[in-house]
Amino acid sequence: MLITILRHADAEPHCVDDAARRLTEKGYKQAKRVGCFMKEQGIRPDIILTSPAVRARETAEIVGKILANQNLTEVPWATCGMDPMRALDELAAYSRFKSVLLVGHEPDLSCLIATLLGLGKSISVSVPKASLTSIDVPRLGVGAGTLQFLLPVKFL
Repeated sequence: MLITILRHADAEPHCVDDAARRLTEKGYKQAKRVGCFMKEQGIRPDIILTSPAVRARETAEIVGKILANQNLTEVPWATCGMDPMRALDELAAYSRFKSVLLVGHEPDLSCLIATLLGLGKSISVSVPKASLTSIDVPRLGVGAGTLQFLLPVKFL
């Protein structure tokens, strides 16, 4: 399975209801840039999994529209505070797909990436907003993945 991981794009400042934060104008542009890059590079996920937080869902919807992919599913386990081991267990339900796009949050995505790559706690991964990471995972498990790329939006 190819797991492409996308941190949500730029969002409104923190407010009382964190899950309700929407993308900013900059965030919409970032999400469009990511979607266009994926389309140009032939990165076509079979399914898009997203955190239910508004900023993540908006990011996923913009990318999905550009890729003409309406197979978008909200997954509650991808919300802020996602546990990487639970994410691995939950991703197993999507193993029938060759390619999955997961849209979520920091620092959760960094932890998931580190888990998939088998990185110890002494090595950190930085995932800026609207960054796109691709990991080839022949079998789901700790250290089972091979990093294909990690690209901040400014390089797309």
